[in-house]
Amino acid sequence: MSENLKMKAAVRQVVSMLVQGDYETLERLTNGVRLTAAEMAEGVREYGGSLILPPDDAFENLDVVEVDGVEPRAWSVNVYLWTAEEGRSDLTLELTLRESGKEIFDVEIDNIHVL
Repeated sequence: MSENLKMKAAVRQVVSMLVQGDYETLERLTNGVRLTAAEMAEGVREYGGSLILPPDDAFENLDVVEVDGVEPRAWSVNVYLWTAEEGRSDLTLELTLRESGKEIFDVEIDNIHVL
């Protein structure tokens, strides 16, 4: 699988779990490195909207910046989240994706906040 496809798959998986409110699984997936399940839930709850899956084309133009000077390679990714009330919202998911040698990148959720 290409790097770009792996990146999209990882982001889609995380967004899907957020939409489902599956914060415990997300905490396990990310090893709770930066945010706990409770902190993720609080970030979404504070925003006040009902998260929905974005349209497929939202994953085509991800805001991605490669992190310089790290091994294994890593990328910082910002993703706008979507709500039933607004469509694309100001609520943003910040991720770090890291090469892992597996089918999908290792994932860290850095933040869920309003940009």
